[in-house]
Amino acid sequence: MVFYTDLDRAIQSFILSPSGWRAVFAHGGFAAEESASSEIAVTHRIIIVRAARVFAEYLQALSARPVVVVGMDTRPTGPAIAHELIGGLLDAGCNVEFAGIVAAPEIMAYAKSGNVNGFVYISASHNPIGHNGLKFGLDDGGVLPAPEAKKLIAAFLANKDYDDGAAPRHNEERIAAVLNKQGECKRSAYLAYLAFSREVAQGDMAGGDILAPLSTGLKARPLGIAVDFNGSARTVSIDREFFETLGISLFAINNKPGVIAHRIVPEGESLEPCCRYLEELHAADSSIILGYVPDCDGDRGNLVIWDHGEQRARSLEAQEVFALACAGELAQLVWSGVDTAKVAIAVNDPTSLRVDRIAEAFGASVFHAEVGEAHVVGLARRLRERGCIARILGEGSAGGNITHPSAVRDPLHTVMAIVKLLCVRGGGDKPGLFEIWRDRVGKAYRGDFSLLDIIATLPPFYTTGSYTPEAALQVKSADHATLKERYQTVFLREWEARKARLSAHYGITQWEALCYNGMEERRGLSRFREAGRGGLKLMFSDAAGNEVAWIWMRGSGTEPVFRVMADAPDAELERELIQWQRDMVIEADGNEVSGGVQHGCAG
Repeated sequence: MVFYTDLDRAIQSFILSPSGWRAVFAHGGFAAEESASSEIAVTHRIIIVRAARVFAEYLQALSARPVVVVGMDTRPTGPAIAHELIGGLLDAGCNVEFAGIVAAPEIMAYAKSGNVNGFVYISASHNPIGHNGLKFGLDDGGVLPAPEAKKLIAAFLANKDYDDGAAPRHNEERIAAVLNKQGECKRSAYLAYLAFSREVAQGDMAGGDILAPLSTGLKARPLGIAVDFNGSARTVSIDREFFETLGISLFAINNKPGVIAHRIVPEGESLEPCCRYLEELHAADSSIILGYVPDCDGDRGNLVIWDHGEQRARSLEAQEVFALACAGELAQLVWSGVDTAKVAIAVNDPTSLRVDRIAEAFGASVFHAEVGEAHVVGLARRLRERGCIARILGEGSAGGNITHPSAVRDPLHTVMAIVKLLCVRGGGDKPGLFEIWRDRVGKAYRGDFSLLDIIATLPPFYTTGSYTPEAALQVKSADHATLKERYQTVFLREWEARKARLSAHYGITQWEALCYNGMEERRGLSRFREAGRGGLKLMFSDAAGNEVAWIWMRGSGTEPVFRVMADAPDAELERELIQWQRDMVIEADGNEVSGGVQHGCAG
């Protein structure tokens, strides 16, 4: 037995957001966030069963006896959570399938295949190993839209099952029957994901199957890819078969499930092992020029490349990766005969203005939502309902991309966007993808080109990395609306003091406040507090009204950190803006703020 206060405290420790429900499941609370313990407390067992109950009730409003597939990443607490989740769903009247370890895009592709009514995925994405959590979705292949996710959260908080603190008890035979069919379910998910990933890579086939010229390009210029799986769910997913059937060689390290070799978030130092591995491989075979590193659930991955100019491997910034994917997918739409004037890109609010410049080159439009994959996916759905073509979307600040008809980030789709840009070359009367992009931006071009040449054509922008120390603050203010109100006073004073310098040095003459709440963007904000807990951006423009740079802030929805960022076409300006932003937030918070390197995700 446990006391109710313990259960209440455990519930309060959960971060409940449309992007996922997360907490430290390892024993010891937040101090144990790096713990590899596989046991979970009774309080957490109760919470999981409550979550199972409310999701079952949600699904039963749509189907009398719904089929739910459960999967997990490779965190140590996954099996214990899965046991409670399966038991709770069975007790609530659901039919349950268990896929075991699956990548997040894999279980979502299976959910989309028509065999199940919904899914629950056990993961804390790229939070530290002691964390875990849940993602809920239906049969459309994505997490619940934000409005529906909020209904589920409200139902969970109202639920009083096991209020006496007694440990949940289940029919163990029924759970065992589900577990015994794990291999069959995993195979079905694997095959559904493999077929779906090829469909996503092909895209609109009105202009022909792009995989055919891709194959031709790969035969002429072989390509090899390195991957550091870091013990993630991708270790047992489709990566090798997917790439090798396309004619791309794949080489892997840290490919044993659950053996996490380094920090989970694929940023900064976490990309260094892949860089070293790529250098080793490239020394033996010069065709191996690209690498990727996924997070634990395998729904995002950032890239490393062989830089032939510097003669070393190096990582790409998250914003750079997303920009490359946008350029590649927009060029493919042109290649397929799509009118890009109808194209819309859905992004999160701290996505660099670089993507706006890329979209402008194609005559496409960019729309912004609040941080959180559910918000961006929901915005893209809304745009399609309005008649837009929204093939490429994502969270530029976190790297990776979502390529329709997928509704989740996927490193395979990120890599493929860049591989197609590099390998689908011109022939006959039809230009290649890079030729299309080059013509749109008017860049010089030579007959043969490298990945480095492609990167050099991107519009120059410098953005604070989401996972750098400069981006992370720990604020004391629990009321973020009031914090932003105080910040407005500070900013208005500081603007008067700095505007002459900003105009003289960078051409910045005016500003506009924007806020982002869910799928809604509001411009011309007069009261900063109206941003609430959402994103607040100060957009800076020149005398002609051209947007030049921005500063941004938002408290994370999935971790205890307040994030600040800046974006500018000049590295010196970005450095000046981010320090200015930090100073203003610190002052607004009453000088009771400390810097810190965060763990976990920006969602």
